[in-house]
Order: sequence, then C-alpha cells, then structure tokens
Amino acid sequence: MTADSAPAGHGVDVDALLLVSFGGPEGPQDVLPFLRNVTRGRNVPDERLAEVAAHYDHFGGRSPINDQNRALLRALRERLAPLPVYWGNRNWAPYLTDTVARMRADGVRRAACFVTAAFASYSGCRQYREDLAAALGEAGPGAPDLVKLRLFFDHPGFVEPMVDHCVRALGELPEPVRAGAPLVFTAHALPLAQAVASGPDGGAYERQLRAAAAVIAERVGRRVGGRHPWQLAYCSRSGPPHVPWLEPDVNDALVALATGGAGSAVIVPVGFVSDHMEVVYDLDVEAAGTARRHGLAVARAGTVGTDPRFVDMVADLLAERRFPGWERPALSTEGPAHDVCPLHCCDPARPDPGTGTAAAGGTGAGGTRGPGGPGGRRPAAAGVPADLHVHGPG
Repeated sequence: MTADSAPAGHGVDVDALLLVSFGGPEGPQDVLPFLRNVTRGRNVPDERLAEVAAHYDHFGGRSPINDQNRALLRALRERLAPLPVYWGNRNWAPYLTDTVARMRADGVRRAACFVTAAFASYSGCRQYREDLAAALGEAGPGAPDLVKLRLFFDHPGFVEPMVDHCVRALGELPEPVRAGAPLVFTAHALPLAQAVASGPDGGAYERQLRAAAAVIAERVGRRVGGRHPWQLAYCSRSGPPHVPWLEPDVNDALVALATGGAGSAVIVPVGFVSDHMEVVYDLDVEAAGTARRHGLAVARAGTVGTDPRFVDMVADLLAERRFPGWERPALSTEGPAHDVCPLHCCDPARPDPGTGTAAAGGTGAGGTRGPGGPGGRRPAAAGVPADLHVHGPG
C-alpha cells in the first residue's frame, strides 16, 4: 500500500521533505539550454527562444528563482529541523531526478513534496506529479515513496502575507490617486484548453485565483478602511497567436483602466510565490512601462517569499498529512484542496464521460497534452493511485 492510498484517518509517516520547483538559469550560458528544457517537445523555434532569452539580459542572464528557492530551503531547514529537507527542479539543476537519486542513496523511505505552485493546473500540479514519477522511475528499486502536499491558494499562510504586501503597495501610490485604487491580480497565462481542464471537474485554475483574490481584496479593504475594486489578468503568454489563451493580458487590463479614467492601480502577482522572471520582467518592466505610457501610476505588491507565515504554512501542510485530525485551514469556499488528486485531475486529454474520447478543448495547445494522443494513457503520476489503478502499472 502506498502512502497516498492509506485509509482515511491514518497519518502518513515521512522522514524528509522535498522542495519542488521550476528552476532557472544561473548565468548567460544557461539561458538557451534552460529555455530548450522548458519547451522540449513543443517545436518552439530558436528565434522565439532568443526573444525570451533577451528578457534575462536585463538581469545579467540570471533568473532570480534559484536564489529564492535557496532562501526558502534555508528557512524550511531551520523551521523543520531535524527533518532533512531536499530541493529538486523540473527544468534546471538541481534536477528532480538527481535529487531523488540522492535521497535514495541517503536512505530516505518516504518524503513529503512541497511544490511552489499554489493553484491547480497541468503545469502547476499534474506535470510536477509526472516529474516526480519519472524521477522515481530513474532512481529504480529502493527509491522513496513521494507524497505531494495539497495546494495552498487560500491558506492563511499564503493569503495574509499577500494582504500585507497589497497594503504596503497602496501606500506607495501618490496620495491623490490612492483611494479606491484598483487591485489587478496577475497570474501566469495558460492555454484555454489547459485552464478548462484544470482540477478534477474543470475550471479550477480561474476559480481558485478568483477565490484567493476576493479574500485578499476583502481583507485589504478592511485594513485600509475603504473598498478597492479588483480584477484578474494574466501575464507571460508564450504560445502561438492562433491558440486561445486566458485573457485579459495584464497590459491590456492596465490600458483599459487608464482609458476608463483610473489614476492608479496596484499589480498583485498572486499567481507567484516569489519574484520569478515573470514578475521582475513581465510586470516590473513591461507592465510598469505600459502603465507609465498611459499615465497610470502603479505599484507592485510583493510576493510571499520566505515570510515566516508562509514557512509555517509548509510545516502545517506537512502536519496535515502526518497527524490525523490536524486543522486544515482555508479562507474561501474553494478550499481546502484535496490531498490525493482524483483520476484525470488537471488532464487536458481526459476522456469525455459520454464518449470515452478526449474532452473538447483537450487539444494539447501549448504543449499540454501528454503522450498517447486523445484519450491515451498519460504518464503515471505520483500520488494519484486512481490513475495507477485504472491504467495498470505498465
């Protein structure tokens, strides 16, 4: 019996935590190889990769994400000691495959996995589970069981630091345009097919984003004593123009606010847990530039980073799995998220219940379809025993 198939009410014994993240280049020589890792199998031409690589030139060819993960790793090791804490990435060193092999060599039997993505989607949840499964396959016999911790989009340890950052950003706006300034919550854009398929029943990515944004905006209003309207926008679209993606783009949203008479706005990167390249370039450079050109004063709210409440949240998510009856806080009606992902959760190629074939919209746009084509078997995902049960072990 695997850890994730243990009967309800039984705690899961773990002897390590694995911090799982996206990864990023450490220097100019790494940028194109990193981008090829990210886009592998999607036939993205090098010319397009060179356009994206130019974003990294603003920061010396180095993504901030690995340094931010190192800081989070230090904070988690201090908070969870003596429990060992490891770190592995999807797209750059330290790679998950290498880290799981090291855990096997160190004798780790079962590790809880904290993924630095708060919201349900293929790339933010299911693909990480597939990455974990692939790493287990490479490690071979003796590899540890891996137990993915639940999504945390409306956990107080994520929401409350974001409220503080919004209040602080409002204070940075010019006083004459501060009152009632709109909050523009931003997250990574997804192909529409991937967004539609997110979660066990579809549409979870947008629902969870809106739920988190609504809670944050309401608490900001309470803190400052005034209402601030809010909206959801997206950044960092990278797909071909003919493929539908989530909208509006944050730049379009800012232009619309300025055209509609707004004097200011706060950009809130709710879809990111630290200042990734999508934050420091797509928001701080591109979106801020758009706002300036249209006479809109903007301030950007911070991300949770290593806020002690966020670090405590990881400890709480771990305790939820280890100790039956542990409190599972959630500040919206969307949560708390499930521990074990149901069959076809976040799967753009999920079969339509009526036909047994891939659901409409599961076109694989933006590289979201796995091997096997419509209705085909996707890679076994760690922590999804329903997938393994239905499809068999092979």
